[in-house]
Parts: sequence; structure tokens; C-alpha cells
Amino acid sequence: MDVANHMPKRGDKLKPLDVIDGFEVRPGFYNRDGAAASANGVSFTIHSAGATSCTLLLFKPRESEPYARLKFPESYHIGNTYSMLVFGLNIEEFEYAFQLDGPYDESKGLLFNKDNILLDPYARAVTGQREWGERPEGGNGFVYHARVVENNFDWGNIRQLENPLEDMIIYEMHVRGFTKDSSSGVSAKGTYEGLRQKIPYLKDLGINTVELMPIFEFDEMENARVVDGEQLYNYWGYNTVCFFAPNTGYSSVVEHNHEGDELKQLIYELKENGIEVILDVVFNHTAEGNEKGPCFSFKGIDNNIYYILTPDGKYYNFSGCGNVLNSNHPMTRRFILDCLRFWVVEYRVDGFRFDLASILTRDQKGAPMAEPPIIQAIANDPILGKVKLIAEAWDAGGLYQVGNFPTFGRWSEWNGRYRDDMRRFLKGDAGMAGIAITRITGSTDIYDLSGQVQCAPVNFLTCHDGFTLYDLYSYNTKHNEKNGWGNTDGDNNGNSWNCGAEGETDDKEIEDLRRRMVKNAFATLMCSRGPAMFYAGDEFCNTQYGNNNAYCQDNPISWLDWNRLYEYKEIHDFFRYMIAFRKKHTVLRKNTMISEIGFPEISIHNGYPWNARTDNACRLIGIMYAGRNDDNTEDDIVFYAMNAYWEALHMQLPELNGGLRWKVCVNTFAEYEDGKNMEEYTEFSNNHLEIPPRTVVIFVAEKIPAAEEKGEEV
Repeated sequence: MDVANHMPKRGDKLKPLDVIDGFEVRPGFYNRDGAAASANGVSFTIHSAGATSCTLLLFKPRESEPYARLKFPESYHIGNTYSMLVFGLNIEEFEYAFQLDGPYDESKGLLFNKDNILLDPYARAVTGQREWGERPEGGNGFVYHARVVENNFDWGNIRQLENPLEDMIIYEMHVRGFTKDSSSGVSAKGTYEGLRQKIPYLKDLGINTVELMPIFEFDEMENARVVDGEQLYNYWGYNTVCFFAPNTGYSSVVEHNHEGDELKQLIYELKENGIEVILDVVFNHTAEGNEKGPCFSFKGIDNNIYYILTPDGKYYNFSGCGNVLNSNHPMTRRFILDCLRFWVVEYRVDGFRFDLASILTRDQKGAPMAEPPIIQAIANDPILGKVKLIAEAWDAGGLYQVGNFPTFGRWSEWNGRYRDDMRRFLKGDAGMAGIAITRITGSTDIYDLSGQVQCAPVNFLTCHDGFTLYDLYSYNTKHNEKNGWGNTDGDNNGNSWNCGAEGETDDKEIEDLRRRMVKNAFATLMCSRGPAMFYAGDEFCNTQYGNNNAYCQDNPISWLDWNRLYEYKEIHDFFRYMIAFRKKHTVLRKNTMISEIGFPEISIHNGYPWNARTDNACRLIGIMYAGRNDDNTEDDIVFYAMNAYWEALHMQLPELNGGLRWKVCVNTFAEYEDGKNMEEYTEFSNNHLEIPPRTVVIFVAEKIPAAEEKGEEV
């Protein structure tokens, strides 16, 4: 062998070694997954442990039959990886997919079929479903293809904001539903661009984090159906088709080979305005479903590796959606890590909320693990080192880990216990005062926050899954009839209360009570220790008309009605005020230096000073936070009082010294006047007052003006 003939010379370019189906090829870039364009051509790389052969398919755009089939030579197959560089390809002129051959045995979970057309799991763009709500191009026989994406978006000096976790005020939203209604006033309704146009609104509201419901490519036409003449879709998007590709149905323009640019521009401008971006990600299952579902990706690549299977080759269903990703298998674990890194590096996202994250703690037989490798790997990954990691710490298989999710010093949780317990207390249930105090002050019964503030639980009362905040106080029961399942779907234990009438009413007394209940709920959330989250539209009483499972409703049931922003300006003003109030008072968010006055960091005053006792009938609570402000120059003392009873109750506040007095900053019972200072004065003397029924009153300790303290006329 003449070794010199095989040694490249300095400056040599890669040259073809073979010709397949008329294309010059050579082994590709084995360490670059998916399709990677280079000066020479495009490298295609895919992994499969069980396949015996692999073929690359090239399609003209929108064509269903390939114009080229390039079978990978065996010499292009290293380990479990196939890689081939195809010369002379113009990325704008083709789409691609794969075919894998291998053994077929359903009982062993082997589903190889050389005729199946398979989507690249690492595809940066998926073709065929750009127009929302339209059947895929090619009709019912459509199969997914991928497109190569040119990544030349200029991020400049933009960086992760790295806001402290305890300072987060999270605004959960659906990209399409946020601006799709004609009342939104944007020019690109229901898109990334439409959301971008609303950034001034978000900044004015005061939130500092948006949590986007799924934006990975999904098929809204999955299980699409018509119910009572209304077209229903898989609207929420918890049915991922491709984890590396943004949903092109949310783009306002065609972005062929530049998919994701509009989303990147949105993220860029959110960051410029001080707003972090968290993605709701679904690594617990895929859109391939169970044994009756389609085979378009993982099933045809390594079904027995990527999914948790029963002994007879069927699919476990801890997700409630047909299948479960085998996230703790090394190959799946690698894929998930690659994906998370991709979104942090290429899209600069600031964190992830993991849907049904308890599934990620299950082993390859479905049993919960004490130290799941995928959870630990994500926690310790260097690229992910500063991003927020938030777990929905339960699954549809009955595994509930709130307060017990493995954190590895990094993971936080949606605090489902806060939602459930606080809903009961706020509507006046007996026996809830003690647990409400615990929830408000950080849920220390289930979370150890000492030295691990980065793992603080995320408090919330509403999210996409359940009632809106307005509906929480307008409906006793769910009203999901329009979903088409006979009102059997959705949560039956929403802990809601209609305040005296089911649904819409003209009764002013009931309407006033509902507004007060909404204010009480949000004031309480803003005065609770831990990051806070609420659902988009709650700030102007958006309604879903009692539907607490609007996953399929791509219509005004789910779309935000921006007309209510003016109808419920009172509520919007209150939300803006309380967000600013929370930001102003450090002690509401975290422990600080001890106050100069000497009060404990947190103390309880239920009805009278220093009374921490609660009984079954207790519905009046008082919580005092005391410490120093951010720059440690003066005391920051806040007193939160809540009367959840239906009659007025007497409250006595602790005595202040050091030239301080109590000032009312919030009184949810006070009558609203547009433009009037939110700090409505409430008469009280000698630290005594009557707190009206179902009312939150919040006080701060303020300095008495020197002249007034001396008794001089001011």
C-alpha cells in the first residue's frame, strides 16, 4: 500500500470517493448529527443500533417521491453511526429523509421496515405543515421530510440574563392564542411576530419571564375532528414531531432554509427588554403514539431503545399520550442533552419547563429511580449550567413527586401543592389556615431552601391546564362539553367557587366579589416566597367559559380577548401594581439581613400580634416579613393580612418602634377609581382595624416624618 497516496496535502479540499445514484459522495462528519452544510456539500448523519442498512432519500420541495436514493456504503458505517457527505447539493433545492432496514419483530419491539420514510430526529426544520390547520401537503399519504437550515442569525452581544430564580415573575402563554383574536391589535396575529409586537405590553405589565407553551414542531392536525360544527385541533402542542425544529405554523412569513429566524428575533427583543424566555418542553413522549400510531421517526430507527416497552413489545403509557420516551437509556439521554444544548446555544433560551418530568425519573422498565441519570446529566451539563430547570413533578402514571423530585442542587418544581392548598384557603374552606401560611412562606414542610435558593419551588394558582383565574371564581364545575367527550375530560377537583352564580351574571354584587377574589389570589401570590407564575390573560380576567381542558380549542375559547383589558382595567391595574410592589420589597422574595428593628424574618400574627395558632375555624391570617432592602440601607417590613371569612374580622398589628408606623398599601375591598393611587387608605388606629369579608390588606412600615413625630403641624 502506498501510504503517501492516502495522505492529504496542506490546503487540499475534501474530494469525492464514490458515486451513488449519480451523486459524488464520501464519508461525512460523524460527530455532526443530522444534516450539516459545508463548502463541499451536505453531510448527513444518523444513528441506529439495530439497523442493517440505511438509505438517504432526496426530494424536490413539496414532492412525495424522491428523485434520488443514496444507500450508505458499508464503509460509511462506523459503530452505530451512518454518515455521508453528498457533494453539489443546494440546500434550497431539496428535502430529505431516511429509510432504515433491519429485523422486524413486534414482540421484541423491533419495527424496522425498509419502506418506511423516516424523519431525521435532528432535523432543524420539518416540511409540509407550514400553514396552521391545513392537512399536510400530499394529503393523507404525507410523510415528514426535513430541510437543511442556514444558521446566520446575528445575536451580537446578547446573553443569558441570569436573573435570580427567586425574582422570577413568570407569564405562561400560548404563542398562537396570545394574539390570534382580532382584538389583539397586532398585524401578524397568532405568530412569533405577533407576540413580538406585544413586548411593550409585557414590559409595562412588569413580568420578567415568559414561558412559551410547546413551540417544537408538532402536528395540530393529530386527532383533528369536528364537534358541533366546530373544528378542533391538537392546539396546545404537547405532541412533538421534531425536537430540534421550531413550529413553522407560528411563523408569519415563509422561512425556507431560515426556519427559526422569526422566533430568534422574538427572543432577541424579549431579552433586550429584560425578559427571559423559558420553553415548555415535552421529553416524556412523542407524536408517534402507541402500537396503533404512525411510524415516522424513533419507531423506525430504534423503537426498542427510544421507548419504554412492555415485555410483549407494547408501549407503557405513563404520559397518557400513548408512549413514553426511554429517557434514561444512554442514547435517548444523549439525544435529550443535545437538544437542550441546541436551544440554549442556537436560540439563547434561558430555561426549560419539563412537562410530566416525573417520567424522566423512570428507569428502562418504568420504575422510579432515586438518582435518574438524565436528571443528573442535565443538572451538571456545562452548557446548561446557568439555565433554569423547572420540573412538572408528576406524570399520568400516578407518580407524584412534588417536594421530592431529585434536584441535584439545580432543579426547581411547579409547586402543585401551593396551587391546590391555596385555592381551598382563598375560597374559605375550613381547616386550611395553617397549611396556607406554610405555602405562602415557602412550603418549608416539603422544600429545604437553606443554601439552595436556586431550587425554589415555582408558586402558581393557574396555568394552561385548568381554569383561568376569572373562571376559578365563576364556575363551580368544569364545562368541557365542546371538547366532544361528554364533559368527562379535564380535572374534576379544581377547588373553584362561582361566588353565587354559575358562569356569566348581571348581578353586580357577585361580579364585585369575583373581582375581589381575583385580587385576593394575585396579591397572595405576589406575597408568597418563591418564584411566581400566572397564566396569560389572568391580568384582565380572560375567560374560557368554564372549560378547564381547552387543549383542542383553537378558537375564542382559548384565544385571549383583549377587549377585556378595557372591561377589567381595574384588575389589570391591580396586577401591574402588585408586580411592582413585589419587585420593590425584597423581603417578599427572600431572606435578607436582619431588620434594625429586630423582628424575625417571618412571623405569624393571626388576629393579634405573635399569635401563630390555627384551628379548623381559623380564616384570618397575618404574616409579617422583616429584613433589609436590597442595598441594606433601611428596614423592609411588609405585613400581609387575609380574611377568607364571609364576615369582617378584627386584626391587631404588632407595635412598631424606631420612628415607624404602619401604612396601608393594598386593600382589595377598596372601591376602584381609575387613575387613583392604589394605596387606598383604610381607617385604623392603635394598630387595630376591621378587615372586611374576603379581603386582603397589605401594610408596610414607613418612617414617620420628623416634624409629625415631634407633634409639629405639617
